Amino acid sequence: MANKRFVATKVEVEGREETRIVELPEFEPAPWTADVPMDVVGQCVPRMDALEKVTGLATFTTDVKRPGMLYAAIVRSPIANGRVKSLDLAPSLAMPGARAVLLREEVDGLRYDSGQLFDHVIRFAGQPLAAVAAESQEAANRAALAAIVQVEADAHAVTSRAALRQNAPKIRSHGNTSKHSPRVHARGDVDAAMAQADVVIRREFRTPCALHTAMEPHGAVAEWRGDMLTVWESTQGIFNTRSDLAEAFGLKLTQVRVIKEHMGGGFGAKNGAHASTYIAAALARKTGLPVRCVLDREGEQVDSGNRSSTTQRVALAARRDGTLTAIIMESEIAMGVGGWFASPAKICHELYSCPNVRTTEVFVYTNTGAMASFRAPGHVEGAFGLECSMDALARELRMDPLDLRMRNYASHDQEKDRRYSDKRLDECYRQGAQRFGWKSPLSTSSARSARLRRGKGMASISWGAGGGPPSYATVRVNQDGTAEVLTGSQDLGTGARTVFAQIAAEALGADINHVRTILGDTERLPYTGNSWGSQTTASVGPAVRMAAEDAKTRLLEAAAQILRIPAEQLEARESFVRMKGAADPTSQTPSLSFQQITEKLGDVMIIGQGSRGPNPDKTALFAFGAQFAEVEVDVETGHVRVIRLVAAHDSGRIINPRLAESQLEGGMLQGLGFALFEERVLDESLGLPLNPTMHDYKIPTMSDLPTIEAFFVPGSDTVANHTGAKGLAEPPIIGIAPAIANAVADAIGAEILELPITPWRVLAALERSR
Repeated sequence: MANKRFVATKVEVEGREETRIVELPEFEPAPWTADVPMDVVGQCVPRMDALEKVTGLATFTTDVKRPGMLYAAIVRSPIANGRVKSLDLAPSLAMPGARAVLLREEVDGLRYDSGQLFDHVIRFAGQPLAAVAAESQEAANRAALAAIVQVEADAHAVTSRAALRQNAPKIRSHGNTSKHSPRVHARGDVDAAMAQADVVIRREFRTPCALHTAMEPHGAVAEWRGDMLTVWESTQGIFNTRSDLAEAFGLKLTQVRVIKEHMGGGFGAKNGAHASTYIAAALARKTGLPVRCVLDREGEQVDSGNRSSTTQRVALAARRDGTLTAIIMESEIAMGVGGWFASPAKICHELYSCPNVRTTEVFVYTNTGAMASFRAPGHVEGAFGLECSMDALARELRMDPLDLRMRNYASHDQEKDRRYSDKRLDECYRQGAQRFGWKSPLSTSSARSARLRRGKGMASISWGAGGGPPSYATVRVNQDGTAEVLTGSQDLGTGARTVFAQIAAEALGADINHVRTILGDTERLPYTGNSWGSQTTASVGPAVRMAAEDAKTRLLEAAAQILRIPAEQLEARESFVRMKGAADPTSQTPSLSFQQITEKLGDVMIIGQGSRGPNPDKTALFAFGAQFAEVEVDVETGHVRVIRLVAAHDSGRIINPRLAESQLEGGMLQGLGFALFEERVLDESLGLPLNPTMHDYKIPTMSDLPTIEAFFVPGSDTVANHTGAKGLAEPPIIGIAPAIANAVADAIGAEILELPITPWRVLAALERSR
């Protein structure tokens, strides 16, 4: 059918492929290929919000204060499984400063990730049971502690092992009570390949439940004016949050406004309305006053999502020359009381060329808080099992681990048998190994004694990071010649404000100092999707560029009328319009500044509109990388020190190298935490978390910081989109834990099969090897 306006396209988000019906853009700009000269894109432009942040002027949700605002605190369950026998909140209301309580019947039917809000059937320790509003946070906390809660405890299962036992307690009130049916995904004849292989290795790996531990916890401030609800929210998706609230309170979308100015981290846990959002809105409606509900640290750690723990049994079969002939992964994934199925097995189907692959995943429900997306969910866990197995195979074959990976290089998407939009993993291997000195022996001159041993390891990365529609943007040129980029996206601290301004300045031909980005308000800005799954730049960037190109066309047409020169002979650069090919705006060639043009136009505004077009058909839009680690291990204490990390990444065109490298470094440090420290510890007998604070749940600090060299191989993926950019926030966390584990194994001659790599696990591995 000719002249189609709407088409179907596929978008991959965090390993899940979605089909969306989207509108075709009005036009498609010429792609920014690698050889296109750039003035602004590719430059280390300072963060546009840097001054606000370093001076403390940046407003986070926790900073929002409204006239007459009340503060909320949550009454939580002290047990992991059972029911509420009685809940007396009269003592809470009697506390000084207490103004209102919120009960189950007042939020009936309202659900979030962990289930029914204020449900009296208890599924995990820390489950919200009620809420209190008071005149200060301290008063609210005291009032919540005054609540008298009587519970009846049942047997619980807080690990997948316990939940899979015969006669395990019922975890969920609907569907299968302990687990989802096994999910099997296969290609080829795995059993025949295993039987015919020259070499087979088998290993069992375990990864922990990790907690997001963002500096800013989940929180919202809600205010009603009549039937209009405004919410200030720490969220990765203002439009998702708006939809959640409208559905929960029976409102039209036009009655809900969600605002997010600055944010102190999300990492995947803040993709929509949470319990704190609903509590703030419900208490605000009940009291007629604004209400702030921000989780305390323990509440954040037990009830805002987590990375699922896994058990993975991996088998690799290969020919004597190292060619993979079969991959098997069988895994159990502990979901908590809910969430979605983040697949650790997916990386087995896509990373290496292998004709026979079979994975079996069992998603198990447990009496703990629901899982949530956590920076490259599934791939981080699966990479540990697959990449440590690849090193085990290399040792069995007496091959170099890098050579083994190069031998099994995949030239196309193995899982769906389709082309890659662009793939430079081979360059990541080459350049990363060169900078790391992979083929050179490690220096031991700094070793303090014979008990300190050095080792090196590496891992490969793949991640769907091509983004996709729908996303919209507007660029408007003001009367003084400055420009504003309007798009309903979110800046999670990644620098989206700066990146969008750079894209717009490049496309518009504007001085970057004259461009400002406005984000984070559902009422004032055009729609974009969530900032998740390494989607933001690749999804919103093309819409911003298109809007700027549209505005530039109108600006050149206006200038053509003023200069009496055909618009086709004009160009815009550094906020001037001049004849194409002119040396600079101060030459004798006729030229006008943007401000001169807009002043002559008066109140006539230059406004450009842009949208993100569909993704290419039958094409895998992936980012890739290779990561290398050097470690020092004390074989007497088991302590591991990471000395240096080197990472080479293929992420398409890099808009701002400084911000992009910061993303790599941040992800790598988070991967280091997953490798060495981070683990939710539970008392299995009581079902209670033992380390729900930032004092006891260890994340990396400056004292743990190794030397980091993170860089991008040059490229521009213009098949993925016309800016050439791909997502880069999640790939850097994927390979760090297996690279470090492989380095530790190289150092001590004993394999690491469980994360985090604590001293006692290192000593246990040494004992096993003896």
